[in-house]
Amino acid sequence: MRAGAIWERVGRRLRAELGEDVFSSWFKSIEIDLAETDAVRLSVPTRFLKSWIDHHYKDRIIARWSEEAGQPVAIEVIVRTAAGARTVSRPRPVEEAARPAAPAPAPQRHDGTHLSAAQNTLGGSPLDPRLTFETFVQGRSNTLARAAALQVAQSRPSDAVLFNPLYIHAGVGLGKTHLLQAVAGTAQAGGRRVLYLTAEKFTFGFVAALKNQTAIAFKEALRNIDLLIIDDLQFLQGKQTQAEFCHTLNALIDAGRQIVVAGDRPPSDLENLDERVRSRLAGGLTVEIGALDENLRFDILKQKLAHARAQHPGFDVPPTVMSYVAKNVTQNGRDLDGAFNRLIATNRLTNQPVTIEMAERSIRDLVRIAEPKRVKIEDIQKIVAQHYNVSRSDILSSRRTATVVRPRQIAMYLAKTMTLRSLPEIGRRFGGRDHTTVLHAVRKIEGLVGQDPALSEEVEALKRRLND
Repeated sequence: MRAGAIWERVGRRLRAELGEDVFSSWFKSIEIDLAETDAVRLSVPTRFLKSWIDHHYKDRIIARWSEEAGQPVAIEVIVRTAAGARTVSRPRPVEEAARPAAPAPAPQRHDGTHLSAAQNTLGGSPLDPRLTFETFVQGRSNTLARAAALQVAQSRPSDAVLFNPLYIHAGVGLGKTHLLQAVAGTAQAGGRRVLYLTAEKFTFGFVAALKNQTAIAFKEALRNIDLLIIDDLQFLQGKQTQAEFCHTLNALIDAGRQIVVAGDRPPSDLENLDERVRSRLAGGLTVEIGALDENLRFDILKQKLAHARAQHPGFDVPPTVMSYVAKNVTQNGRDLDGAFNRLIATNRLTNQPVTIEMAERSIRDLVRIAEPKRVKIEDIQKIVAQHYNVSRSDILSSRRTATVVRPRQIAMYLAKTMTLRSLPEIGRRFGGRDHTTVLHAVRKIEGLVGQDPALSEEVEALKRRLND
């Protein structure tokens, strides 16, 4: 019997056994690449399909093909390239295929722990083995976030899910990605099926699945993991992608699977996200990592010094210099990294001892004591809402009562005078309003401030709060 006829009969049996949706997702794009009496090579368009078929359906295909052919058959699945190139290796002969095959080594992290099948199959974002709980420096601003993350990471699959989803938010360089990767590494080492993705990677994977007509397969794979970790959620784009993310959240939470998410703002402040996604995230535990205080910055530098000494014997930074850097480099952990790396480079390349004077020269552009604070529109909305005893949602709403209109106009005025945002951008951040509405509000408050001393003082007080 011809290989094409055998595959057609195998396909009919698989469709009957697995259902039309599953068959269309996994088997419709399979082509016969090579067929001999005892060996068959099938090709698929993507690495994702190959990996999933190898892990879940290959034994079933071998069994059905062997039954239809009337003899044992070895089957190999390959990925066909865009140019149609094929590998020339022949599948193992039947005699070899009949013997138990040695398991293929799983991909490994540099620290020796195995990557989960989900992380490998779905093309998860890479993990940095240096980002562990042991290397995460704890301080007052991150104690709760670290404790919640550690609880999630050390949970067993049979344990009840306590914080779901766990949402961690912080500004740039404050450690949220470090915590998420620590959760992924610890949970994988404990044998759980973990998938760590950036929002960009999630979007790319879903769009690629739509393009390759494997969306159902993509969804099925996502729903078969124990722990889903999404970083930089603020970059999740597209209504269809956000809808799929929401469905994934619902499916995993309803199934008792753990979700950990990180973003640069609280869920309620992510205006670009679908309201259903924000509501789902807010229903779990939301934890903020605050700014690094001086003591924490000093402890981070001490840890860096210990690592540097191991790599550069004889290198040292006096405590006075450490204190100077911790006091003056205040933005985030990445600036601390840059400052410390400059001290090492200057010392190693010029043989200059590390002194206060050398540090002042090396990191002067990172010292931002006199730099004015960058005010965010979200902060303006929050502080104005608190001052006038209304909610932020009221300011963003279409309500036209006097108790809401005046605070809204003041917030728009402050957004125009204290940020670099354009009128259209401000309008979008205030509930999708037209730029002419913002311009009217700015002119209105400008006129009132010049006429009403009490309102002028209120506006100045709001500006001081925003700049503190």
